[in-house]
Amino acid sequence: MAATKIGVLTGGGDCPGLNAVIRGIVRKGVQEYGYDFVGFRDGWRGPLEGDTVPLDIPAVRGILPRGGTILGSSRTNPLKEENGVRRIKENLAKNEVGSLIAIGGEDTLGVAARLTDEYGINVVGVPKTIDNDLSATDYTFGFDTAVGIATEAIDRLHTTAESHMRVLVCEVMGRHAGWIALHSGLAGGANVILIPEQRFDVDQVCAWVTSRFKASYAPIVVVAEGAMPKDGEMVLKDGTQDSFGHVRLSGVGEWLAKEIEGRTGKEARTTVLGHIQRGGTPSAFDRWLATRFGLHAIEAVRDGDFGKMVALQGTDIVRVPIAEATARLKTVDPKLYSEVGVFFG
Repeated sequence: MAATKIGVLTGGGDCPGLNAVIRGIVRKGVQEYGYDFVGFRDGWRGPLEGDTVPLDIPAVRGILPRGGTILGSSRTNPLKEENGVRRIKENLAKNEVGSLIAIGGEDTLGVAARLTDEYGINVVGVPKTIDNDLSATDYTFGFDTAVGIATEAIDRLHTTAESHMRVLVCEVMGRHAGWIALHSGLAGGANVILIPEQRFDVDQVCAWVTSRFKASYAPIVVVAEGAMPKDGEMVLKDGTQDSFGHVRLSGVGEWLAKEIEGRTGKEARTTVLGHIQRGGTPSAFDRWLATRFGLHAIEAVRDGDFGKMVALQGTDIVRVPIAEATARLKTVDPKLYSEVGVFFG
């Protein structure tokens, strides 16, 4: 039986804009090319176990403004499952799927690259992460929404901090990249911004906090979950790892607030935004970018240009090798970080 259908999956952490990609893929694929689609549930678990849902134009109506993903997601790594590649190939054949569009971040696309390059499975990638840490693309969808949510939170924290004249530490996501912290901290008028790319000196942070109080303002400290002190290690929620070897971050905000309070004598509180940054309706920019990614991903399938990821470079959507895009993380340049230092303290 000929493999004529196209499979679509969303893997890794959810983020605003995933549904917009799915909608763009299906609308153009059906209307312009007459393709049939199969949705695989929960990331790589779907093709691994043959768990599918119908994916046609009625299925994607009304999903543009919705956060999350109608296909579900997971952090399943099929390359660590027994006979994982063989099971995927069997389930693709069973569902008459000749190619896959994988929407995800570093881990999901890392699997996609290996499946294409080493095992001959036809995959096109779409970059997704609120962390904005995928190289080869200027922006990933989900990032703009996360920054907007974090900025609004920082705006709100300013008023309550000043009412009580206390330090408020706002912990944001980002893992090993400080893009959310940098963008939201600058946009929200934070007095200190701490990112994973630059180890911080707690004494210097306390000096900036004290300086702020001397000017009769209550300081806001924005810290990325992966930020580390010069004389310490990364603060972890616990030591467990997912199937890609990632530990659960979070906790540096609470740790830093205690250090600030103990060293300065000023009351300090912590707000951890966590998954609030991932949830809810996507921003207009993320809907625009995600939709364009979807339209260009189905064009790549039509052209048989597998092993490629669609990427934003300037205002153009281009194709780059998935392996190249996932080879290294895109992190904050020290020069860019130094620009915002004028606002510290």
